[in-house]
Amino acid sequence: MDRHATAVWSGTLKEGAGKLDAQSGALQGLGYSFKGRFEDESGKSGTNPEELLAAAHAGCFAMQLSHFLAENGTPAEKLDAKAVVTLVPGTGITGSALTLTGTVPGIDAAKFRELAGKAKAECPVSRALGAINVSLDARLA
Repeated sequence: MDRHATAVWSGTLKEGAGKLDAQSGALQGLGYSFKGRFEDESGKSGTNPEELLAAAHAGCFAMQLSHFLAENGTPAEKLDAKAVVTLVPGTGITGSALTLTGTVPGIDAAKFRELAGKAKAECPVSRALGAINVSLDARLA
């Protein structure tokens, strides 16, 4: 299975701008820029690769965990996953911190943390991020 996205960049690094498109149509002409990536801490001036990576990681992790919870006989009512990807200018992406709050009837906290840890280790995006630190803080609602 292959998926694709396209980036078109015009201009210099600092003054230029780009547009992203995704196969699904979820991203169409989505703007990104140096300012949005390195200067605007509010995140309101456009997306950036780290934000998109964080969305992919949180989504992949939540899907993987939902599978493990169902296999355990304790399907989740809700999994609220967040990933914070850290970029250190001059160094690169150094980590992705997952936080999770789950509503899962019939499971105890220890088993929930165990399965969340397994999902963190086994989701395809976590595996692809093997060169960086991936952390997890998981708790039941």
